[in-house]
Amino acid sequence: MCGKIRPCPPPTLANRPVLVCMHNKLSPFTDLKIPDANVLYDRGFFAFAKAEQLFNTLQNEIPWRQNKITIFGKTYDEPRLTQLYGDGQMEYSYSGIRFKALDWSPTMASIKEQVEKATGFEFNICLVNFYRDGSDSNGWHADNEKELGSNPAIASISLGQERFFHLRHNKNKEWRFKFPLECGSLLLMAGETQHSYQHQIAKTKREIKPRINLTFRKVMDRTS
Repeated sequence: MCGKIRPCPPPTLANRPVLVCMHNKLSPFTDLKIPDANVLYDRGFFAFAKAEQLFNTLQNEIPWRQNKITIFGKTYDEPRLTQLYGDGQMEYSYSGIRFKALDWSPTMASIKEQVEKATGFEFNICLVNFYRDGSDSNGWHADNEKELGSNPAIASISLGQERFFHLRHNKNKEWRFKFPLECGSLLLMAGETQHSYQHQIAKTKREIKPRINLTFRKVMDRTS
């Protein structure tokens, strides 16, 4: 699945989940064993029927927004819809886009509580992405904004259409990984991951259905 031969085993989602020690408790995550990173995956965090229900609820209740991004002096529509939820009056920015968080809805608060219980991390914001079709994407980047602090934990819930997740190491060009994020899954990136790797959701020419992605984070400095 990695595409190139490298001196480390590629991640495989065919493995049965293993119990991973997180914050002194055991959780049903698969450790993808990606070098210079801590990437864990639970393919069945939400049962399929529950995941479909959550997708439909969030698609209809979230007031999606279309941001503008500027690349090399030209302004474009961001290739997906987004929204931010968080603790009271929190703000967050990336790529020149500044958000003021909406208060947690009952649906979002419930998901947040379950994610925190499973991972052992606390989160105070969630950036939600709506990929409408294969033309919507998220280019190469790292979630390393200064307000997230050092070694941030990012918990990512996938609902709806399965999409491929790509990782590439910043220095070792042989370390590139690609695997699907399934409907109802939970991906956790922690440790040195954001320092060592960039990640993306690439465009695809296949005819695919929409996907909603919830990325939970913790802002360390609200004044940044």
